[in-house]
Amino acid sequence: MVGEIKGMRIKFERFFLVSLTVLLCLSLLPSAVGASDDWAMFRHDAAHSGYSTSSSSGGVQLWSFTTGSNVLSSPAVVGGVVYVGSFDGYVYALNASSGTPIWGFPTGDQVESSPAVVGGVVYVGSADDYVYALNASSGTPIWGFPTGGAVTSSPAVAGGIVYVGSWDNSTYALNAATGAVIWSYPTGGAVASSPAVAGGIVYVGSYDNSTYALNAITGDPIWSFHTGSIVYSSPAVVGGVVYVGSNDGNVYALNGTTGAVIWSYPTASAVVSSPAVAGGVVYVGSWDKNTYALNASSGAKIWSFVTGGAVTSSPAVAGGVVYVGSNDYNVYALKASSGAKIWSFTTGSYVESSPTVVGGIVYVGSCDNNTYAIGTHTNTITVTTSVPNTITTIIQTSTIFKTITQPPTTETETVTTSAPAVTDLFMQLLWIPLLAVVALLAVALLRKNKTSPEGKQI
Repeated sequence: MVGEIKGMRIKFERFFLVSLTVLLCLSLLPSAVGASDDWAMFRHDAAHSGYSTSSSSGGVQLWSFTTGSNVLSSPAVVGGVVYVGSFDGYVYALNASSGTPIWGFPTGDQVESSPAVVGGVVYVGSADDYVYALNASSGTPIWGFPTGGAVTSSPAVAGGIVYVGSWDNSTYALNAATGAVIWSYPTGGAVASSPAVAGGIVYVGSYDNSTYALNAITGDPIWSFHTGSIVYSSPAVVGGVVYVGSNDGNVYALNGTTGAVIWSYPTASAVVSSPAVAGGVVYVGSWDKNTYALNASSGAKIWSFVTGGAVTSSPAVAGGVVYVGSNDYNVYALKASSGAKIWSFTTGSYVESSPTVVGGIVYVGSCDNNTYAIGTHTNTITVTTSVPNTITTIIQTSTIFKTITQPPTTETETVTTSAPAVTDLFMQLLWIPLLAVVALLAVALLRKNKTSPEGKQI
């Protein structure tokens, strides 16, 4: 009987020790914004699903960061950092919990392109005709590739290759490490659409009214599909089907292998919004002021929600909620199953940026020059934000780098943020040594009980 009790005690102590070890490991993981549901590039992933496993968000402003001009770029959020471009020519890295700037990189023109962040590198285009690769931690340029036109397309990164379009009418595949051209494919018009990559194929739209399927390794054309107007919308690829809008007012579902039309759905105006696909439903906006939910298999309308302005923003889906911006200045949260409005958040201008959802927080830009974090908990604090004095940039005529001293721009703004997010790092660091001490005590106790009073091993 005594032996059984002693054995149970030892098993409990071992379980206790293992549990403490697990808790210690968990305490080392990032809090506030977790890496498990990072949003690494435009439309979340290389296939442009627009879907995140994040929980849903409340409609309370947590913080805002003011840039020098419109923010049409859609944020990427990776490792607790928000990366976003602005028409002031900068690419910004912001603390995801507080909105305070970490660094800013000046390009030579407006940044409408949405950053992609992969392997510690930020890839982004600019209207100065360049595609940039920047160190994600410091903003230091790694390489810059000159195209022949403005780059408003957002890069997709897959298999060590950066895919991006340009207003020089071409789609490019660049070596992610060096920026060297692997291939380029010329279309008959500007490529403002952002490439999607799935199953070894690159899908992209063009101002020549077509959507193209290209071999991801060679750039060889596989098929093209001609619509009735320009294709600014970026394709989404889910389950072997390509979903894309056109300025002819239609949303198309195409066979990913052949380009054959599976179905099309007519809206009342141009569709520049890029579809999101989740749970067998396609969500997309239209210039007719509506956001639509369509059956992914048949194209049948499930619901539509009318806003007060054109919907050029692309929907994001997370936690059973659809998030989308409108030119009526609002960001909307709609129930994915019915389209019923859950909440709306009003900015100071058009919302053409597409929402990003990470860790239960919505990040989105507005033409009022701000990037917003919208969530649930609220606590108002005041912070001072500034762009670093010394920022690196690329000489536009070569691949040589130089350092330029920028005049400091400092402003004080009222930021609304969640108190738990601000204290997360402190609490995380506080618990690590406490858990370590308890774990060491448990180890000592376990070793003591491994030997019986008679000196025999138990």
